Amino acid sequence: MAARNKRNKRKGADWESDLREGLREEGFDVESLRLAGKEDEGDLVIREDDGKYLVIEAKNAKFEPGVFLGEAIVERENFAKHRGLDLEDVESIVVVKRRGKNWRKAFVLTTVEDYLGLDPQ
Repeated sequence: MAARNKRNKRKGADWESDLREGLREEGFDVESLRLAGKEDEGDLVIREDDGKYLVIEAKNAKFEPGVFLGEAIVERENFAKHRGLDLEDVESIVVVKRRGKNWRKAFVLTTVEDYLGLDPQ
């Protein structure tokens, strides 16, 4: 593996850890998810009090919102499928690191449809 690829993977892993630990410090029930190749389920998951889940795709890379959201949608579906959950009980977002900012100032990406709870079209 090239040195740059290793550095980029390390930056991504550090970002995921910072985000996970920050969320835990704020009282969120958050865990890391394991890589599963084409069956990837995202990077983190928050278990909500109402029995629902929020799958998080954490990104510390060049900003590509369409690509990032596409990944998050597939990973949400994989997470639900692997656990036999109704897709309506699983949501997904992308959390994108902002250069020079901590996790609280990261960007959150989702669709208008998901954010407002609109019926899919």
